[in-house]
Parts: sequence; structure tokens; C-alpha cells
Amino acid sequence: MLKTALKPKWIAALLGALLVATGFVALSGWQFGASSTEPAVKIDETEVPVPLTEHYTPGVEMLGTKSDQIVTLSGEFLPGTDVLVEGRVDDDRLGSWVVAAFAVDGAPDGEAMAVVRGWQPETGTPSAAPEGTVEITGRLLPPEGPELNHDVRNPALATLSTAQLANIWDQDLYSGFVTAHALSVDGQPAAQPGIDAIYVGPQPQEPQINWLNVFYGIEWVVFAGFAVFLWYRLVRDDYQRGMDDIAEAAAQSAAREKHHEN
Repeated sequence: MLKTALKPKWIAALLGALLVATGFVALSGWQFGASSTEPAVKIDETEVPVPLTEHYTPGVEMLGTKSDQIVTLSGEFLPGTDVLVEGRVDDDRLGSWVVAAFAVDGAPDGEAMAVVRGWQPETGTPSAAPEGTVEITGRLLPPEGPELNHDVRNPALATLSTAQLANIWDQDLYSGFVTAHALSVDGQPAAQPGIDAIYVGPQPQEPQINWLNVFYGIEWVVFAGFAVFLWYRLVRDDYQRGMDDIAEAAAQSAAREKHHEN
């Protein structure tokens, strides 16, 4: 069979098959490379504070390129809007977030932002929000899903849903909320008795895997192997035809000799 494979036509065919297989392997490498994507926004960008009003527009869906960003905003807390979101952990302690509506200076249509003022260990009435113009630095996060079948007898909510809070406060809100890492009034830290400051870290910055691209990458490798296998089968078929021709010629020769003997 080696003699058959060394025929000029099959050597040329092998070079063609290897060329095609190389192209398929290159396509496979491209698919594998495209299967892993970097995070939409890297951590070194999200941790640099930017003004909220320049970073995100009210009424627009919060995409991954906008959420998880440290933002700054100024304005006033709207009185009487404090609500509690239960089931929140702070330093391994279970308690509630204290959330209030915050009128943002420079909001296009006077929209307010739901701001997590901090954490408290129980569901009692929180201390009053700081008065006057407040400066806030915190992390912008997407809203949580609304609580289904909320028991109105429970003073605390189970989720921080801006749609639910908009109904409770009767106020136009940004689609999202800010966890306040620092609050200040006139340049001084704002006092909030009984409420602990919280810090929400950045989300894990892990590459995303597109399994469809992985499948296509494997598929191109299979195609590359098939190109070489097809060359092998063609050479084998040619070799087999040659062996069949030799066997047929030998049979015919034997038949002629037998005929002459008779």
C-alpha cells in the first residue's frame, strides 16, 4: 500500500488534504478563541467613581456595561420613604437593609434613586435619614425581582425591586439602586445612629464561555481529521483495485494455461 501512496497523484492529494486540514484547524482555533469573552467592564474601570447623571440615564435598561459601577450623586433623601429589605447579611450577622428614596440633583425629570443607607440588625424603625444636601458614593446595581404575594403585615420587603418601590413611594425612580458606601453632609460623614455602613464589592470578573463556539471548534477538528481519512480511503481503494486487477490477471492466465493443456 505504501507503493500506491507514493504515486505522484496521491502525494499531491495528500498535500491538498493537509492544506485543507490546516485550514480547518485554524478555523477550530478561532472558534475556541471566540468561545471565551472578557467581562463587559473590567474591575479597574468599575472602581473609579463617576457621576451617576453622566453614567446612567433613567428609564433605560441597565446593561452589564452600566451596572456594578462606583458612582457619585448628590441630592436629598425624601422624608418618610424609609423601607427595610430583610434577609441581608453583614459580617455574618443577619439583619435588614435600610432603603430610602433619594432625589438626585440633575436627574432629567426629577427621578429619585433607591439608596441603601446601610444595615441594621433588626426590623425596627430606623433612625432618620441625614437632612440637607447629601453627597453619596456607592455602587450602582440592577434591581432585584419583585416579591410575589407580599404580606402587608410584614414591615420589611424580601427583595429590592425598584418597580415595587415606585408603587410604594409613588415616585419615578431610576431602574436600579445604589448601595451607599459613604454619605457626607457639608464634607463631613453623615451620622446614622443604629445603622452600620455597608460595602458591596465588585462582582466576580470571570470570562464567559460560549459553548456553541466550543462545539464548532470541535466540529472543525473532526473535519480536519476527515480530510486526511478521506485521502487514506482513496489510496486504499486504489490499492485494492490494483490487487483485484492482479488477481484477475492471474486467474485469466491460469485459465489460458489450463485451456492450452487440454
